[in-house]
Amino acid sequence: MFKPQRLGTVTIPDAELTTDKKSCKKIGPCGVGEKAIYLNSFYFDRRYYIPISSIERIFKRIAMSKGGFTGKGAFGTLSYLVVVYENGKEKQCNFKHEEDVDRLLAYIEERFPQIPLHSIEAERKLEEKRKWLEEKQRERILPEEIKKRLTKLERAENYLKKQSDYYMDLSLSAKKKRTYDRSNPAYKWVALAVVILGIGAFLYGIYSLLTHAGFGMYFLLFGLAAIFLFAGANVLPTSKNNKKYIENQLERSIQQMEAYIQKYPDFPVPAHYAHPVVLKRMQDIMKDGRAQTIPEALTVLKDDLKALNSNVTVEKEEYDEIVAIKPMFLVMDYK
Repeated sequence: MFKPQRLGTVTIPDAELTTDKKSCKKIGPCGVGEKAIYLNSFYFDRRYYIPISSIERIFKRIAMSKGGFTGKGAFGTLSYLVVVYENGKEKQCNFKHEEDVDRLLAYIEERFPQIPLHSIEAERKLEEKRKWLEEKQRERILPEEIKKRLTKLERAENYLKKQSDYYMDLSLSAKKKRTYDRSNPAYKWVALAVVILGIGAFLYGIYSLLTHAGFGMYFLLFGLAAIFLFAGANVLPTSKNNKKYIENQLERSIQQMEAYIQKYPDFPVPAHYAHPVVLKRMQDIMKDGRAQTIPEALTVLKDDLKALNSNVTVEKEEYDEIVAIKPMFLVMDYK
């Protein structure tokens, strides 16, 4: 009953499937092996498999919940991984955390670069944008020295993409540090009070059950206990939700990246900014003539990020890039 079910017409032999699933890289409720990608059902993780050879494209889909459209409610966006296979068939998997979708797509890009990572419509828009940029840049004749620097940045970007876990860890740990730093410490005391109320409601519910205090009361009290406990649990300090752990996690991510880029001769940016999006945007800055050298391009990028706030409207692709790298600059105070 634990054997993953096949989606599509291509079958992987049982022995190979068992070995591949066991050694696959688990990301959220899904997994990526050498022979197949493993997808979740509503109840079970990695319940289905699609052979890598059958996959046509994989991409992220974001849907807005009812609360997301109004700016209110518990859920703003819902994240999905969409796998297109065998002449347009689709399997959509829901993810609790959007960053897990990003991590899985980054790993797919690292391991299977031949698989497209955008929907057909998004790919069309990106191609139009690429052609527009090429046409714009064709009007400018770049000096050979600038071209060499662009090549250096592009090679460094490709080097980072060979270890997606490293730059994803760096980005996510910076986000967690930024979120923790901006959290009001008073919330933790409120959460503690909420949890204590939940425990009290739970205990009184048990007492009511034993003393036959009324059938509806049980559901009310147990429901309140569940709401209070789950509402408070995500805010209370835990072994993985405290200042020391979060700061150590960021430091470990930077050290991990430092060790990796030391193997690369003359890496163009510091380890704490080593992300493919940073290098890509620096290339765009130099192509637009806004900087002549790599240090200048990094300075311009910092200024661009500082100027971006909640009042600035950007396209979805640019928003994803900004969300990935801006926390890295913020926690380092743009140094």
